[in-house]
Amino acid sequence: MPIAQNDVVTIHYTLRDDAEKVLDSSASGEPLAYLHGHGNLISGLERELTGKNVGDRLKVRIAPAEGYGEYDQALVQQVPRRALKGIANLTVGMRLQAGTDHGHHTVTVTRIAGDMVTLDGNHPLAGQNLNFEVEITAIRAATEEELAHGHVHVAGGHHH
Repeated sequence: MPIAQNDVVTIHYTLRDDAEKVLDSSASGEPLAYLHGHGNLISGLERELTGKNVGDRLKVRIAPAEGYGEYDQALVQQVPRRALKGIANLTVGMRLQAGTDHGHHTVTVTRIAGDMVTLDGNHPLAGQNLNFEVEITAIRAATEEELAHGHVHVAGGHHH
């Protein structure tokens, strides 16, 4: 059964950057189950998996445009430390939820210089090629409930 729209697909994966550094992997835990065609994976990886079968292994390189987007300098801003007054022990690398006119977004503290804090609203992997090694371990039709909710439900009713 080749992977198609509305299938629940289970994969093991390893994600590396261009320097071969492992950024994420399912190898030491449970495989990842996702609902195909519903935006649960980055678009480039979903496109590469379409039509593949259980047991297939693939190595794919996903460009930023089909991954987490190009790096956007406009998403980097400096704010005075006092604007973050509710946050104790502010450190570089800390991820914060920022409320904007367009909802909540995660930002990363990238620099603290005196009273100014630099916040980066880009995804940490924006602008990077994503090098995936994937093994497809299972494919099944989604349930009506999964289709209605737009994501996989795992045993015990927990959401992924």
